[in-house]
This record gives sequence, structure tokens and C-alpha cells, in this order.
Amino acid sequence: MRTWFLCKVKYAKENEQGLLKNVSEQYLVDAVSFTEAEARIYDMLGSVIRGDFQVTSIGKSNIVDVFPYDDIDIWHKCKITYVVADADSGKEKKVTQYMLITAHHVKEAYERIYESMSNMLVSFNVPDIVESPIVEVFPYEKDDEELLPPPPSNLRPVSEVKEEQARRDQVRSENEKARAEKDDDPEEETELEAVTDDSIDSENEERQS
Repeated sequence: MRTWFLCKVKYAKENEQGLLKNVSEQYLVDAVSFTEAEARIYDMLGSVIRGDFQVTSIGKSNIVDVFPYDDIDIWHKCKITYVVADADSGKEKKVTQYMLITAHHVKEAYERIYESMSNMLVSFNVPDIVESPIVEVFPYEKDDEELLPPPPSNLRPVSEVKEEQARRDQVRSENEKARAEKDDDPEEETELEAVTDDSIDSENEERQS
């Protein structure tokens, strides 16, 4: 389920006469936290608003879903009510939710909210619809994930790193044991094959190639 944040933004907007006037606008942002909501609103508006702008407030919205239509960008806030049975007591309880939908006027918003929620399993009512001051809605899109930087190419799986470290420890242990045995019998010359970290790295490179 999406979590929507209402962001209020203040900036100097050019009017029809070409004059700059300070305005405050509201935007709805889909995010998982206040921090992400702030980052997303700055990212979304940074290329749209000319000049500086300030995010004056961010708060969780009571909107549970949005239904955009391509023919208009005027948002309407719809109050939805329906009745469900309480799982514990079995008694009926009234549920109220708020949704946004784009429409040219209230009548069209009423028709469109019923159309958009036609697959709802329980009957519902729409007791109130008002035009919303929200200018734009920014849902979280799949393309947003592509904006994240790719992981560094030198990163390796943890299991592979642990396996390599285990081999290094085993080699060191065998070398120390061989040296100890040689020290116990100084007259016996034992030729030890030196196995270093560099040789292990060379072995790893050969395996990867």
C-alpha cells in the first residue's frame, strides 16, 4: 500500500503579466519516509521550477489512492464510505477513506470515482467531493529505480570472500605448523613451498577467467 506525503512548496512564480509573485503550492508524493519525500520533491521540481524554491512543510496525507485521467490535471478529493464486519466482534463498522481523481468538475469526478472503483467487493457511497488545491501528484514509478547508481564493479559475493579468507587462514596454519616441525628438528632440512596471498589472488583470477 502506498504512503502519500503532502508537500507544501513556496517559490516566486511568474504571472500572466510577467511579474514574479510569491506562491505556495501543494504536491502529493509517494514515498516510504519523510526524508525520501523531501528528496523526491526536490528532485521532481528542480527541473520544473525556475529559480529557488523552498519546501515549507511535509506531512502524511490521508489519501489512500489516486486515479489520474490524461484529459485533465484538476484533482478532486473524494470521500468514500463503506461498511465492513469487524473480524473480532462480528459487528459492522463504518470505514472512511479519501481518494484523488482528476476531472473537469465535481459531477465528472463523481462518475469517474465509481468507474475507477467498480471492482470493489463491497458497496460504497461518495458523500463528498471537493476540488483539491494539490497541483500535481508524484507516484513512485518503476523508472525511479533506474535512477539509482549501479553497484561498484569490484564488489564480490560475501560467500566468495569468506571462502577465500578460509583458504588464506588454512595456508597460514599449514605454514606455521611446518615451520614449528622444522624448528623441532634443526638438522632435517625441509623445503617449504611458500604460498602467499599473491598466489591465492592469482588462483582466483585464473578461476574467474
